[in-house]
Amino acid sequence: MKRERTTRREERIRHVLARRQNDLSLIIDNVWDPHNVAAILRSCDAFGVSDIHLYYTENVWPELTSRSAASAQKWVDRTVHEDPAEMISSLKSKGYQIVRTGFSEKALPLMDYDFSKPSAIVLSNEHNGTSPELLPLVENELYIPMQGMIQSFNVSVAAAIILYHAFTQRYSAGKYDRPSWPPDEMEAKVEDWLCR
Repeated sequence: MKRERTTRREERIRHVLARRQNDLSLIIDNVWDPHNVAAILRSCDAFGVSDIHLYYTENVWPELTSRSAASAQKWVDRTVHEDPAEMISSLKSKGYQIVRTGFSEKALPLMDYDFSKPSAIVLSNEHNGTSPELLPLVENELYIPMQGMIQSFNVSVAAAIILYHAFTQRYSAGKYDRPSWPPDEMEAKVEDWLCR
């Protein structure tokens, strides 16, 4: 019985990893509320985001205590950054477009961006917006068009909407039809996940 469960688990892990996107990421900028962070992680897992980048200067990455949050955290890798310029230049050197959320005059509607190409989206603290040191480093800006009286979504809802939009573009482009890692990296990921 135990072997059958292990086989099923490995098959599930291979199925999920085959659809993970190794070139779609979020940069979490000082988002401190654990409920928001947990919801963002669940959306990342749901839409196949393999890893996120953490940039925390005013706050700390919150401790996630709920079972669902801990589970989502288990399947989404995190890289902590202290130097914003190094973080952005590293992603750009890998061919990523970097886009932040915002409401300035140069912000474009979400639908104007092509997220089928390598992309990282900066999601910031709802009260303070994008950290000042990130502003000159990330010129591209998006907003989610809204038809009501309220100006913005909760950060975790915005994350889900943006990732779903990216998912639909990538799905149409066939990016979920094949693993995004080469075979040797895919096997290493499987081994890693089997130990989690």
